[in-house]
Amino acid sequence: MLLLLLPVGALLVGGAAGNLATAARDPAVAPAVWLTLRTSFTALALIVVSGTPLAWWLATSRGRLPQVVGALVDLPVVVPPAVLGVGLLLALGPQAPLGTVLASAGLTLPFTEPAVVVAQVVVAAPFYIQAAASAFRRVDPDLLIVAHTLGASPPEAFLRVALPLAAPGLVAGASLAWARAVGEFGATLLFAGNLPGVTQTLPLAVLSAMEGRLEVALALSLVLLGLGFVALLGVRAVPGRGAP
Repeated sequence: MLLLLLPVGALLVGGAAGNLATAARDPAVAPAVWLTLRTSFTALALIVVSGTPLAWWLATSRGRLPQVVGALVDLPVVVPPAVLGVGLLLALGPQAPLGTVLASAGLTLPFTEPAVVVAQVVVAAPFYIQAAASAFRRVDPDLLIVAHTLGASPPEAFLRVALPLAAPGLVAGASLAWARAVGEFGATLLFAGNLPGVTQTLPLAVLSAMEGRLEVALALSLVLLGLGFVALLGVRAVPGRGAP
């Protein structure tokens, strides 16, 4: 417990002793904060919209295929983010077949802001999908049967019965996914780069500030610490949450 609290305490003590007001006015701080918030919420929207149907399918389907798909969804959790960044470059880089197709359509992903969003989606989606699938599994199937007998179509039963019942777990999973997207580092660095004002998120700005601007790095670290604390509060405040 002491070891877990040690880095947090050191940040708080250092923040109290440091000149954070001056450091917060550094030109690198505001763009990094705004870029991180903008990309992380965009990634979260994509994760929720595309991940909710997938989580429902994983929770309600039987057989070998859902098990395989579930394992593939969980894979980014155990694979180092730097490896995922290399994979994204190989899949979507300018020399890759898919990257060539995108380039011919006028779309270039690597080292752009959309690349930051893609990296965040890849590393954060499993946290939402896991929590959402777990929440959907807790929905009583008899309630859906009753809804069908009362004339509700499968989409209506999902929207009016399953979704409200699973909402606490979905909110908790979304909070965890957003926190993971905010803190993403390795995949973003390799796939999107560390370009100030373009792809430099808060974790990357901390890395850059460590080269001679320790007070700025401390200020950025405290911002990240605060965002993580807000995300955890969101998870803990949800009654009956279904997140792990």
